[in-house]
Amino acid sequence: MQLDTSLVEALRKLTEGEGLELVDTEVVGTGPKTILRLVIDGPDGVNLDQCADISRLASALLDVEDPLKHRYTLEVSSPGLDRKLLTPADYERFVNRRVAIRMAPSYRTLRRVNGELLGLKDDVVRIRDDSGEIIDLPHAEVSEARLEVDWQSILKEGKSRR
Repeated sequence: MQLDTSLVEALRKLTEGEGLELVDTEVVGTGPKTILRLVIDGPDGVNLDQCADISRLASALLDVEDPLKHRYTLEVSSPGLDRKLLTPADYERFVNRRVAIRMAPSYRTLRRVNGELLGLKDDVVRIRDDSGEIIDLPHAEVSEARLEVDWQSILKEGKSRR
């Protein structure tokens, strides 16, 4: 289920008013077990207080708009370390980062591609895989693209802080 575009735009403006970005909206589940998820981000990431603030503000808006005619749970979160790449701007923002791309079943050449993101141009996602080969993928055939988490760097950074 998709939220009405005018409601998504109102949520986007509300989030931007707090200096944050509405990255994604999702409605998952059915009936009273439905979750309405708002994914937010900021220049320096987001913290729990910012999620709580957006939750409180969005709740007031959603009470008025009443987008679902049954009970649901509102969830506000960050995109996480392995965030999805959803917009063309995401593909530019994360150039030179490692990504994991899963292709649509209709794309018969490759199923999964991991490597360094080189960008998106003319609806083609360009990746340098681990062998150094440049691979061009049709953006329309990308089922999901996510940042890969570099756990080694994170663990090294954590040890150096001790």
